[in-house]
Amino acid sequence: MFYQLYEMNHAMMAPWRTAADAMRLAFKNPMNPVSHTYFGRAAAAGLEVFERATRRYGKPEFGLQETVVDGQPVMIREKIVWRAPFCNLIHFERSLAAGREPDPKVLLVAPMSGHYATLLRGTVEALLPHADIYITDWMDARMVPLSEGTFDLDDYIDYVIQVLHFLGPDTHVVGVCQPAVPVLAATALMEAENDPLSPASMTLMGGPIDTRINPTGVNQLAEQRPVEWFRDNVIMPVPWPQPGFMRMVYPGFLQLSGFMSMNLDRHLIAHKEFFAHLVKNDGDAADKHREFYDEYLAVMDLTAEFYLQTVQVVFMQHALPKGEMIHRGKRVDPTAIRKVALLTVEGENDDISGLGQTQAAQTICTNIPEHMRQHYVQPDVGHYGVFNGSRFRREIAPRIVAFQREHSRHAKPVKRVIKGGKSA
Repeated sequence: MFYQLYEMNHAMMAPWRTAADAMRLAFKNPMNPVSHTYFGRAAAAGLEVFERATRRYGKPEFGLQETVVDGQPVMIREKIVWRAPFCNLIHFERSLAAGREPDPKVLLVAPMSGHYATLLRGTVEALLPHADIYITDWMDARMVPLSEGTFDLDDYIDYVIQVLHFLGPDTHVVGVCQPAVPVLAATALMEAENDPLSPASMTLMGGPIDTRINPTGVNQLAEQRPVEWFRDNVIMPVPWPQPGFMRMVYPGFLQLSGFMSMNLDRHLIAHKEFFAHLVKNDGDAADKHREFYDEYLAVMDLTAEFYLQTVQVVFMQHALPKGEMIHRGKRVDPTAIRKVALLTVEGENDDISGLGQTQAAQTICTNIPEHMRQHYVQPDVGHYGVFNGSRFRREIAPRIVAFQREHSRHAKPVKRVIKGGKSA
């Protein structure tokens, strides 16, 4: 009943949030003499902090309308080009001049770990001037009716393979955080079958390839308890009247609570500073806080079967680095990867995927030639800085683009085999 109580609490708080927002507007109204006093600014700031702390944050938008290519502004059109029950594939279509040499075609596999794909907005924005970007937009499990069936880690791997088939030859795949394991698994399965549509290069960023290396708090929690504990304590049915009513899920708000508790002092300080910025009328600093938390607090539910299988296979059994991972009855063999270039990227201060966990992909993919592999550690960044922020734009993104250009195949067209999903 915990999920139902959570929903009930939101419903009960709705009138209070509405009242707080109305009072905030009254205290901020320049026609109100109190708005020009410290008391008025403090009251408005406190009411905004309360309203934001108790609201439900909806799915954000990418909102990318323009980029710069070859020094010229270029319009962007966001378009869904492939659909499946648990994922849409979004293409950021750029209005480029006819006859221009094409940029690398990049599949950006977003994490399915509680946040929406828009968490990678900065990643997309940094790569758009140099690449043709597609991104997996995973669906909130509570919005998917039970009639659409289940979705587990095996299905995730299948989706990656299906999207690579849809995009065709000479596609570069990038897995950020959680997708590192299924992306590597999908690539290994395609290479084992000599699939001509296997990616030209594979970039893994801050991913849990081998969580036995420098285990973090997240890794240790998964190892301290049996999978039954997770099934009994964090798996809940979606409440009515959501479209996914009665689907068993790992609620996003639980995962968000876990992440926030790891750095609770930092979040409390951030909200305290937000209050102070509002009182001082420091609009720029307040806007940066709103922008970050509008994204960070927007969460989605994961299907129970995907979450539990991931916990067991990736964090408990360490099946991929041990060579014991099974997909649809077939062993996932990283040594089968021979023609796909590999770039691994880590953050020096990553507290989610410890230093060395992503680099482990270089160790288990033994048959990739040395000239087709590269590893990079970004100093002075944590997990988020691996794929976003100024250092990502300045130091990591150029390395990714250069690596992809170096290892593009420029292959002749081959017949595409598209299984599952549908073009949009």
